[in-house]
Amino acid sequence: MTVTNTVEQVIVTATEEVVTNSGWDWFLMISIILAGFIAGKLLKVFAKKTAEKAQFEEGAFRATILALMSRTVMFPTAGLGICLAIKLWALPEKVALVRDDTVGVLLTVIVTYVIYQLVELMDYWMKRLTAKTDTTLDDMLVPLVRKTLRTVVVVLGLVQIAQQLSDKPITSILTGLGVGGLAVALAAQDTIKNFFGSLVIFADHPFQLGDRIVVDGTDGSIEEVGMRSTRIRTLDGHLVTVPNGELANKMIRNISKRPYIKRVANITVTYDTPPEKVERAIAIIKEILDAHNEKMHPDFPTRAFFNDFNSASLNILVIYWFAPPDYWAFLAFDQSFNLELLKRFNDEGIEFAFPTQTLYLAGDPSRPLNIGERV
Repeated sequence: MTVTNTVEQVIVTATEEVVTNSGWDWFLMISIILAGFIAGKLLKVFAKKTAEKAQFEEGAFRATILALMSRTVMFPTAGLGICLAIKLWALPEKVALVRDDTVGVLLTVIVTYVIYQLVELMDYWMKRLTAKTDTTLDDMLVPLVRKTLRTVVVVLGLVQIAQQLSDKPITSILTGLGVGGLAVALAAQDTIKNFFGSLVIFADHPFQLGDRIVVDGTDGSIEEVGMRSTRIRTLDGHLVTVPNGELANKMIRNISKRPYIKRVANITVTYDTPPEKVERAIAIIKEILDAHNEKMHPDFPTRAFFNDFNSASLNILVIYWFAPPDYWAFLAFDQSFNLELLKRFNDEGIEFAFPTQTLYLAGDPSRPLNIGERV
């Protein structure tokens, strides 16, 4: 008997069995399927309305459970109704085996889907725990754990489906996955590199969520650290995605971790400023900074020195370390320092220098020109 004849015989037998199902059987199967859809719809509406009420009255956790239920209940209830209806379908033995495998696969998909969605509750619970800590390092672990758990759930669901369809023990399937995994690993080296790069970042924690960093000229704050990449929101609003495998090997400047903001200023005065006024200028600078000593870092006293003769000015070097390192407060202090310095210099008659060029004329009595007679 050929394969074609065997298939034709199975189809004919199945058709005969389908025809022999009574009208009551068909009515019962259709009713069960409709009941599954209707039950799912009713539960969805009930859970949605109850979630909206619980959000304002009984707490966010119960509202989260009900909201999750409203989004996921439709597929499981409808799927269970279809599975039960198919199981009641009278079929020949050979076709019944295919039906049973189909029902088993569908049940596995339903269970996998439900567990996949329940990961969101774990995600919500972890976010509540991390919100109570002072550091944001654990906040970066939440999306990574969520994605990892969902990946594991999907893989286990696929392994279970493969076991049902092949009737092989799970050890044989895992062995086959190991061989196939080696080939996949060779083809996905960059993905694996980025995954281990994310582990290095979590272990070394060079930054936290919300920290402002500079890497390869990109200046911005950390928005998310995933399994494959890190997202940085730049100061001009752009979103930059950096693979974790590369980020783990780069030099990262964490601006948010600096204990102070250092300013180096060169205050220039004109060359005709007498030494007494240069000393007075240095004293004025120190007076202004000492009056705001509470804004300076205690380990680094302010500095002011007459340090250089520039080409067109006398240079006074000013260094101070502003703390805490609030950038906008730093700019506000710089402005007040500059304004007060300008006012005090004007009151003292100390002139700021600017690029100039001096020309000496032959008639200047202070600088006579001695030109010998030509022989």
